[in-house]
Amino acid sequence: MKRLSTLPEDHPIHTKVAQDILRAVASIDYGSVEIVIHDNKVVQIELREKIRIHQKEYESNVAKS
Repeated sequence: MKRLSTLPEDHPIHTKVAQDILRAVASIDYGSVEIVIHDNKVVQIELREKIRIHQKEYESNVAKS
């Protein structure tokens, strides 16, 4: 069985990958960032952005049109 560890020296993350992850997190207001790992390496970063609709703003815009 593989040992779980949170020590960074066990599986170092390349600086560019870390920057890409942070950039993805900073780029969305609501949603999620999913990091896909294969063979102990980050192979994909997925962004799922949510758009919040505030009911009062929506109703006032509909009434104006």
